Amino acid sequence: MTKTVLTFGILSGLIIAALVWTTATLADRDAIAFERLDIVGYASMLIALTMVFFGIKSYRDNVGKGTITFWKGVQVGFLISLISAFLYWGGAISYGIVNPNFEANFIRKFTDLKVNKPAEQGAPQAQIDKAKSEVEMMQTLFKNPVLFFLVCLMEMLPVGIVVTLISAALMRRRELLPVQDPSVA
Repeated sequence: MTKTVLTFGILSGLIIAALVWTTATLADRDAIAFERLDIVGYASMLIALTMVFFGIKSYRDNVGKGTITFWKGVQVGFLISLISAFLYWGGAISYGIVNPNFEANFIRKFTDLKVNKPAEQGAPQAQIDKAKSEVEMMQTLFKNPVLFFLVCLMEMLPVGIVVTLISAALMRRRELLPVQDPSVA
């Protein structure tokens, strides 16, 4: 199981790290609307986490000789997701190191979106105060790598768990994408 989990976890992690770098670069250059970053981010996670499906299938075909239990699929998928989440954090941290102005630009754009625009549109003071506390929290998260890691886990793992549960349920079925040559498995 270790080889399958490491192979597909690293593949998934490299995909998400590359997409983090791409998205951050495009956002930093205003090529992606800041308001759309959450959609782009979660779409990137789904793309990267397709490796969970292929990892569970690989385990089923190569180790399980064409069969896998739901719970073994969940175990394989969750471990792949965990490795991917770690590399997601690594991609985000490394982008900030290579591009030291990114954090300040991100906070400025986040403040404009959450505080300044609503204030200009006459939002209630309570909403503006709440938004200011979100900005302060975001700054704290950027400065503390452990907290930032936990946030990355909280962003990535729920998506990974959903993909894992669906993939494990699908891969239990032997007739779904069956092994082509059982003697190879």
